[in-house]
Amino acid sequence: MRSLMLVAFALAATVVAAAEDAAPAPATVQDCLACHADPDLSVTLGSGETQSLQVDAAAYARSVHGSALNCTACHPGFEAQPHPAVDTATRATFRAAFRDACKTCHLDNDRKAHDGVHYQLLAAGDTRAPLCADCHTAHAIQSPARPRARISQTCGQCHAEVVAAYRESVHGRALLDGNPDVPACTDCHRAHDIKDPRQRAWLLETPQMCGKCHGDEKLAAKYGMSDKVLQTYLADFHGMTASLHGRKRSDGTRFTALCVDCHGVHDIKRVKDPESHVIRANLVKTCQKCHQGAGTTFPAAWLSHYEPSPKKAPLVYAVKLFYLAFIPFVIGGLVLQVGLNLWRFWVHR
Repeated sequence: MRSLMLVAFALAATVVAAAEDAAPAPATVQDCLACHADPDLSVTLGSGETQSLQVDAAAYARSVHGSALNCTACHPGFEAQPHPAVDTATRATFRAAFRDACKTCHLDNDRKAHDGVHYQLLAAGDTRAPLCADCHTAHAIQSPARPRARISQTCGQCHAEVVAAYRESVHGRALLDGNPDVPACTDCHRAHDIKDPRQRAWLLETPQMCGKCHGDEKLAAKYGMSDKVLQTYLADFHGMTASLHGRKRSDGTRFTALCVDCHGVHDIKRVKDPESHVIRANLVKTCQKCHQGAGTTFPAAWLSHYEPSPKKAPLVYAVKLFYLAFIPFVIGGLVLQVGLNLWRFWVHR
């Protein structure tokens, strides 16, 4: 009996060894590049479009995946050589075939992307909406923020006019000069869960978005800015209205101004720049976007983002001091009167 078992084990080991010898070894990066390093390698899709299949070997080696992943980690089913032929109808379906490859490792970002405007467009059938590889590339993936200027270049592939305006703005010029403190596209719009900037909810978040930098004491001290920008905005008519009621009336008409309405969106200039929307020479036009018929003296009623002081708006500062004393006096007197009446009632009940 024992000898029969030994024979059976020996036969099983022989079968397994034969199967391992027959199975092809997993393709290595070098195996894949033997064909895919050819710049002329391409495939004609069902639509007649030509899709290049070339991979830049040097770019892949420098990428974040170059020393960490094998090709088949992102392209499962292509382990055997020769691998199955690519058979897709259009370039859009070719791109979509690898859409889920990234989420194998980057599941958190994939979940965020499902809440973003790009995925919503894709789900609605818009094949122009970008996938992971459109922003990060397929094989030359680098850290997206090194250098940070690369972020705007990436977004500019689809949003060319927006990025052109941004590059001429105070933020864009500083970013191209290597300043790490100014916002790139993803600082305002986020990277994966990008919101539709036309939506009311996103618009209402813009004051807090701007306040992340313009309310930072260290940044304000570094660049000689006020760190009370958000605080003063929320305290004035526009900011208070935005906080309490929202961006638009139910009939769709605008009824309060947000940061982007006065300073611009992507074309923000320094406040002293001749092209700035809020420089005194242009401020009336800016106000007239909401206040039609506003005269040249209309902006004089606005303190900008300054807090009243003996040097800046001394009359407003004096009125503020008056009410700081007058209001507690009135309320305190009212409380005293009510208290005395209650005491009198208690004593003479």
